[in-house]
Amino acid sequence: MKTSIKFIVVCTVMVILGFVIWTGIKWIVPSYHLPFVPSVHVPQLFCSIDKDNDGVNDLTEFVEGAKAEVSRKPEYRSVYYKDGYPPETEGVCTDVIWRAMRDAGYDLKSLVDKDIRENLSQYPRVNGKPDPNIDFRRVPNLMVFLLRNGTELTKKIKPGDVENLYLWQPGDIVTFDYPHEHIAIISNKRRPDGVPYILHNAGPTASETDQLESWPSPITGHFRFPRF
Repeated sequence: MKTSIKFIVVCTVMVILGFVIWTGIKWIVPSYHLPFVPSVHVPQLFCSIDKDNDGVNDLTEFVEGAKAEVSRKPEYRSVYYKDGYPPETEGVCTDVIWRAMRDAGYDLKSLVDKDIRENLSQYPRVNGKPDPNIDFRRVPNLMVFLLRNGTELTKKIKPGDVENLYLWQPGDIVTFDYPHEHIAIISNKRRPDGVPYILHNAGPTASETDQLESWPSPITGHFRFPRF
C-alpha cells in the first residue's frame, strides 16, 4: 500500500515538473521552434501582371530583385547623391525597393517624381519643395505613393492563421514607424508558423531576416504594387 502511494506521488510530481518545464520552454522559445508544432502552408497568390514581359510576374520579380540585392551585399550608407542614385555597392532600406522594382521593369524614381509633381499637397515630407535627388528614397514619400497607387492591406500578423497570412504575400511592401522608420519587401521564405521573413537593408548590409514581427517600431503600412 505504501509502495503504491509512493508511486502515485512520484508520478504526480513528475507530471507537475514536466508541465512547469514545458511552460518555461514555451516562454523562452518561440512556438514555431517547439517540437511537435505543425508547419503552416500558406498558398501563394497568383499575380497576373508582368511589366517587362519576361514571363515572370511582378511580385515574383520583386522578391528576386530584393534577393539579388541581398546577394550583392551593398553597405548601408545614408548619403545624398546629386544624381539621385547611389552606387550599387551602397544603399539604405529604400534602395532595396527601387532596385527590386527595377528588375521587374519599373522606374520607381520617375513614378514617384511624377506623382509628386502632380499631387504635391499629398506629400507632406516634400514640404512643397520637390527634390528628385532624394524624394524617391524617403520612406514617408514611398508610403504616400503606395497608398495612392497600390493596394493597402492588413497590418495585423497572426502566426498560424492561414487566412491572415495569405494576405502577407511575397513581393508585398511593409513600412515601419519612428523611431526606427523603415521599409522592406516581404520574402517568399516563411517560418513554420507561416509568418514571412523580410528583405531589407538595416545595416551593415542588405539581408533576409525574421523581423516582420520583431522590428522595434510598429508597422505603419502594408501594400501590394501594382494594383491587380
